[in-house]
Amino acid sequence: MYKSILITICVLFLGFTTKSNLVVEQETEKNKDILVLNFKTLEPLLYTESKEIQIVNFWAMWCAPCVKELPILEAYQKKHPNVKITLVSLDFPEDIETKLKPFLKKKGITSKVVLLDDPDANSWIDKVNPKWSGSIPFTIIFNNKKRTYHERMFESMEDLENEIKKIN
Repeated sequence: MYKSILITICVLFLGFTTKSNLVVEQETEKNKDILVLNFKTLEPLLYTESKEIQIVNFWAMWCAPCVKELPILEAYQKKHPNVKITLVSLDFPEDIETKLKPFLKKKGITSKVVLLDDPDANSWIDKVNPKWSGSIPFTIIFNNKKRTYHERMFESMEDLENEIKKIN
């Protein structure tokens, strides 16, 4: 009898462990391949025909406010899976495998990440928004009707949600 109970407990434990490992593997697979884009190939991601909210956030691993803000964006993404979030890394392409991917895994970031590798920042920053100084974090919140620009860090989920309400 005790042997049957012990076997049942082991089977249940292995089932839960396997399932949770599968979820973690699926989440980390989302950023397995990080696209390296120039501005011309990134630009279409800055517009939509959809009425659904889109968020594009320019950030880098070396930017402390950016790193502090990432969990807020990630939590919003989990709470609102219909919202498309794209994190545009301004890190170096040669650091993708050795630094960026391990950073994303460690921080549990599963939102879509692309890396912008375009040396002509003076040109593309103005194309994103002529009022943008170039400092990060910088976030665009938009749909097919309206867009807002934020050259600051979101302090909390409530802060982000308040800005998103202005789009709807």
